[in-house]
Amino acid sequence: MSTPSHSDSEIDVFQITTKVKKGFERLNTLLFNCIQFFVHQWKIVVALLIIGFGLGLFLDKSNKLYTHEITVIPNFGSVDYLYAKINLIQSKINAGDADFLQKEVGLSHPEALRKIEIKPIADVYKFIEDKERNFELIKLMAEVGEVKKVLEDNITSKNYTYHNIAVVTNGVSNEKELIAPLLNYLNQSDYFSAVQQVGLANLKQDIAQNDTIIQQINGVLNGFSANVKSSLKNDKLMYYNENTQLNDIIKTKQDLIFQQGKNRLKLINFQKTIKEVTFTLNSNTSIAINGKMKFVLPIVLLFLFVGIHLFIRFYQKQLVISKTVAS
Repeated sequence: MSTPSHSDSEIDVFQITTKVKKGFERLNTLLFNCIQFFVHQWKIVVALLIIGFGLGLFLDKSNKLYTHEITVIPNFGSVDYLYAKINLIQSKINAGDADFLQKEVGLSHPEALRKIEIKPIADVYKFIEDKERNFELIKLMAEVGEVKKVLEDNITSKNYTYHNIAVVTNGVSNEKELIAPLLNYLNQSDYFSAVQQVGLANLKQDIAQNDTIIQQINGVLNGFSANVKSSLKNDKLMYYNENTQLNDIIKTKQDLIFQQGKNRLKLINFQKTIKEVTFTLNSNTSIAINGKMKFVLPIVLLFLFVGIHLFIRFYQKQLVISKTVAS
């Protein structure tokens, strides 16, 4: 079996060294050509940088993007309706349908609208609060998958109480021009308006009925208290039967008072199908190039100029080769 000779190893090392030297020479040539190009074209390069910076500065001032966020509660099972409405508005934005956004949605400056999206606000504790069925559902779904995926799943997340609507506009806006017409549009549904009226009436009826029951319980407890005081004045012993339902009555009153507190909070939320909780206006967006066009545009113009120059040189070189071959 033959082995490589010492001379062969020297040849391989020499070839590698030669190739490395040639590579550095090509790199030096390329670097020199680039420097030479910018030296010869320095006037055009400086002009492009100044124009790009000026134009970028103008775009930053006139096209600055802002985000506006609205936290809402979709009542009466309207969560799917709400998401469908938001998706419809986004599709109209993508299509450039300013007429729809102005006439149907009621926006004063539809051309300023850039994006709208809605996401649930994950609050698993409120999701399972006083809802044993929801707690059992989470447990069951968690058995067949990761808990995080279950909580972020559309089926679960759409049933959260609060949802966040984020709107991106070109330039600042205010409540009258953006928030008010948008919420008014979201609440324009004959079906859910009818459901809202019935739901509100039922809730008021429940509150009145619970108040009546609490008054009746108070009457029973006051009567019992009067009997106890009377027996003490007459120096008579009173035997209390542990099997009476007095403890159950007191517990029922406590539950009703707790339920009444929740009902009165619902009374506020049930005033609208899509009830706004809070909103913030004119927050700077996190888009990478927002406010940075004065730096991006000069680089883009410079690369474009270099690209055009290289293309022209390539075309001229190929044209010479083509004529040489033809001749």
